[in-house]
Amino acid sequence: MEFDPSLTFECVDDCTWCCQHGVLLYEKDLLELAARESINDPVTQAHGRDFVRRERKNREEHVDPEDGAACYFLRDDGLCALHAEHEWKPARCSVFPLEVHVEAGDIHVSIRDSAHEHCEGLDVSERRVVDNLEAFLPELLWELEDPTTEVEL
Repeated sequence: MEFDPSLTFECVDDCTWCCQHGVLLYEKDLLELAARESINDPVTQAHGRDFVRRERKNREEHVDPEDGAACYFLRDDGLCALHAEHEWKPARCSVFPLEVHVEAGDIHVSIRDSAHEHCEGLDVSERRVVDNLEAFLPELLWELEDPTTEVEL
């Protein structure tokens, strides 16, 4: 691991920083999403990959300050519809605030650079990341040829 093993993380109420990014959908995620919701409106393709569409929201909170957009599934109350209504979330969402990337054929896990500035859940609880890797790094990632997670729309 490329981060301090004492690092802790817990989502905090009203943060939603992770929901301001494009959500990459791996093939298994796309199938799981389709089993729960219609994918006609929320899914888009970019760079030959499937993503949950970001959309402009009519509010100032829980959105990207630059373009007013957030994940299609982010509800007005700041909760994820997929997590709240289906108790499920795509692998990419589970990974936040970690980043998985491949370098010289080796898989590396680190904290996203931008998380240190924007993620309010770092070092606010007793939940050590290293003790909960299965929650942050779903098995699906290790089945992929390239599990890189920081891919933007």
